[in-house]
Amino acid sequence: MPKLGLGVWQAEPKDTVTAVKTAIESGYILIDTAKAYGNETEVGEGIKAGLEATGKKRSDLFITTKLANEDQGYESTLKNFDESLKRLQLDYLDLYLIHWPVAGKWAETWRAFEKLYKDGKVRAIGVCNFTEATMKSLMAQSEIKPMVNQVEFHPLLQQPDLQDFLKAEQIQPEAWSPLGGTGGHLMQNETIQKIAEKHHKSSAQILIRFDLQSDFITIPKSVHPKYIQQNADVFDFKLDQDDLTEIHNMDEHHRTSYWLNSFDWYTGTEK
Repeated sequence: MPKLGLGVWQAEPKDTVTAVKTAIESGYILIDTAKAYGNETEVGEGIKAGLEATGKKRSDLFITTKLANEDQGYESTLKNFDESLKRLQLDYLDLYLIHWPVAGKWAETWRAFEKLYKDGKVRAIGVCNFTEATMKSLMAQSEIKPMVNQVEFHPLLQQPDLQDFLKAEQIQPEAWSPLGGTGGHLMQNETIQKIAEKHHKSSAQILIRFDLQSDFITIPKSVHPKYIQQNADVFDFKLDQDDLTEIHNMDEHHRTSYWLNSFDWYTGTEK
């Protein structure tokens, strides 16, 4: 699985086609979307345009999408997987993820994921936003262990205990909101800006590099060609130990995600 990709959460459909095409032209392999984002169709159009512009093949890319909460359940999962494929204009997925651990449904949903994997319709299966507790519950009822857990991760929310658990279980962590959530406010953080000046890089590049050196796959979102290209230019430098110590000290256990703060995933009710 590529270490760096393009995320399209909150990308308007009208901007998504060009963003995906630009990413492919800029050398991106991984494109990450979800039914809930409302732009799978445009991602599919962008993939087609990017492949035509570069002469690359579908097999050169790694495409991820996610099952929406309201579509969970065994038969519904299989049906909605096929519908996502049609919107994306693809005949297989590289990675399919459960978007959230919906109470009372994630086990039967995962059975459908296992079938899709065994049938060769998807090359890897995983989850998003699962805590250590919900991961253990799912794994206890599973034949195939989730291969990826995509979670919120950035300097203000580093989740070291979850990181340790995933590493021990050999489950790949992937970061969403690597730039700190809506508006990318972490790019204005004084510590991040200081480290960026030191390395002659942008704040976004520092945040992305932090993910990579934390062994997270990362999918920063942008619809601007300049920043799509810039965000991929992170392999010619490394954060040193002083940089990493400063960033680790920024952890405030601060979530931008409403759901994990206020929802009980076991009962399906508000806390």
